[in-house]
Amino acid sequence: MRVTLLPLCLSLFALQSLAARPAAKPKSMQELLEASNPADWRTLDPRNTLYLDLAAGRVVIELAPDFAPAHVANIRTLAHEHYWDGLSINRSQDNFVVQWGDPEDDAAKRKSIGSAKAHLPAEFTRKSAGVSFVPLPDRDGWAPQVGFSQGFPAARSPKTGQAWLAHCYATVGAGRDTAADSSNGTELYVVDGQSPRQLDRNITVVGRVMQGMELLSVLPRGTGALGVYEKAEQRVPIKSLVLAADLPESQRTPLQVLRTDTPLFTALVEARRNRRDDWYKVPAGHIDLCNVPLPVRAPPK
Repeated sequence: MRVTLLPLCLSLFALQSLAARPAAKPKSMQELLEASNPADWRTLDPRNTLYLDLAAGRVVIELAPDFAPAHVANIRTLAHEHYWDGLSINRSQDNFVVQWGDPEDDAAKRKSIGSAKAHLPAEFTRKSAGVSFVPLPDRDGWAPQVGFSQGFPAARSPKTGQAWLAHCYATVGAGRDTAADSSNGTELYVVDGQSPRQLDRNITVVGRVMQGMELLSVLPRGTGALGVYEKAEQRVPIKSLVLAADLPESQRTPLQVLRTDTPLFTALVEARRNRRDDWYKVPAGHIDLCNVPLPVRAPPK
């Protein structure tokens, strides 16, 4: 029987050629985004988008009704009835939060909340069943599992069957007193420092700033306890805080956010988890939940 060695030689040559080729350079985050498709992005829902308008500009906040339905409903009512218009930012605590609402200490002199509810249940967690959840590959020190739920940094516990939103930079929550159910959405804060994850499951998270964080993070720090502005002239006036759905389309700020349930987002997480550009000499091989970027853009024309 005659046996030819030519195919085997060609196969070995092909393998050697492949082995000699340099490995394809991993794409950077920017390269991944430039190659994205329209289906990789979602447009903010005007019914779940708040505009906090200050003299310095507009802060865009996306609400999270799947995790805090009662608070979000109350916030919609408050915004629709212009509760925050004319109130102020009253607190800026270094490396922690910026908070706004009614600065009046005397309950009898505080602004009426109109038809909004004065009392709401605490919404620190919810059942994880039915929650869209894209887990991250690395362990977390604050929760059994962390990942993203419809664009929000989130956590969950298979043991308890609970899920919750995490306190990352730009997270918006409802300020409360000592009682767990003492928040009603009238006092809101945004995280502008290192992620205070100890607040997870202790305060109701209602959303996240999607644009305009720089307008809040640069505010002068309050000189009072916990960063409270001690003098009225230090407070930052709120021109208006409204739902996008209550404004004509011409006055809205159209934004798209990268979906977190796509292969592109998974690739983006890995690109940030193991930075392989020339500047990095040692890839980390790990990423913290609050260090995962969430790209936002104006809709392409």
